[in-house]
Amino acid sequence: MKPVALIAAATLAVAGSAMAQQSSGDPVRGKSVYARCAACHDLNTGATRLGPSLKGVVGRTSGTMPNFNYSEALKDKAVVWNAQTLDAFLGGPAKFAPGNRMAFPPLTNPQDRADLIAFLEQSAR
Repeated sequence: MKPVALIAAATLAVAGSAMAQQSSGDPVRGKSVYARCAACHDLNTGATRLGPSLKGVVGRTSGTMPNFNYSEALKDKAVVWNAQTLDAFLGGPAKFAPGNRMAFPPLTNPQDRADLIAFLEQSAR
């Protein structure tokens, strides 16, 4: 293979891998994963239960939903929720933001996290 063709093939492989990672979540399956969250979190704008509404969580800064009493840990963390930050939080809430009040155990399955995040991204619309 010529050097130019080799570089092009490598570039396509990397781009394809990145695209696969971005679209690895299944929002349909994510809805069933979300059922674990539904006891504490709602998907209605402005509604809160034990936890804040997750409607529009993607793109929101942690600890900023009005009318919810967040822990100082999530207020101080001040991250914008996106696929990467949600993945880290869901994979270990206590490690991501020590002192937060979410008592839910980590979602240890990476595919469950990806599916849930895809569902939350879709639910934001």
